Amino acid sequence: MYKSKRYAYTYEDWNDEEKDAETMMEEILNDPDLPGLDEIIIGCWGECWDEDESAQPLIDGIIANRDAFSKIKSLFIGDMDFEDCEVSWIIQGDYSKLWAAMPQLEKLVIKGSSGLDLGEISHDRLEHLEIICGGLPTKIIQEIQRAKLPSLRVLTLYIGVEEYGFDGDISTIEDLLSQSDFPKLTYLGITDSEIQDDIANTALYSKYIDQIYTLDLSMGTLTDKGGELLLSELPKHSNIMLLNLEYHFLSDEMMKKLENLDGIDVNVDDQQEADEYDGETYYYPMLTE
Repeated sequence: MYKSKRYAYTYEDWNDEEKDAETMMEEILNDPDLPGLDEIIIGCWGECWDEDESAQPLIDGIIANRDAFSKIKSLFIGDMDFEDCEVSWIIQGDYSKLWAAMPQLEKLVIKGSSGLDLGEISHDRLEHLEIICGGLPTKIIQEIQRAKLPSLRVLTLYIGVEEYGFDGDISTIEDLLSQSDFPKLTYLGITDSEIQDDIANTALYSKYIDQIYTLDLSMGTLTDKGGELLLSELPKHSNIMLLNLEYHFLSDEMMKKLENLDGIDVNVDDQQEADEYDGETYYYPMLTE
């Protein structure tokens, strides 16, 4: 368990006192608790939606002061809810130099994809990579696809929708799962998508399906079409111990069938109903804006 501390500004902090990402980095560096921490969680750093107020000073501050952060094993940048800033508004930054600056890092969570760049990813110890957003650009997916992460065990990507940044299609996910090389991966999460049925199909026939213990297809528009695929294929893979489908559009009958899969712990919480409008049916992922 990491010894953790969260840093975040309230509206009064940044509005009345004109605090921002640069002042937050100064405060972190001067915090007497920093040498004893394993994990840093960074929430709202000010006007996070302003292109001139991105996360870059925080990222650059860590890189420039790498010795001060040499014990940090877990880093989360962007931990905020909609009351602070909508996820699609969060302006992230360039992480390309972070990989070399934090060789000890085991876990990285990033929230927000606007302005995000991961660069050439190469890291020997990173075990957990998670990107939470309303739309993940193909550029970022391809950077992960090319990543050299020999220790990666957990990969969770929120795919989102086109309106908020996802500019790919199912072939983008197929390329990710066929061309990436994560030999120790045990948790595969391709979530929060409006093409969740197609993603289920792609994941079930990917090279990772026989090595992972957890398949996470949660928060998307999974319907009985995807449910039928899971019923048919998962019994062939005894390594799968957990199937996470939380937030879905499955029928009651399909939910019961999936819950009865032998040897698999199945989460089918948070059943949704499609919207009907003007003769059309609409399905929405959990997190977009």
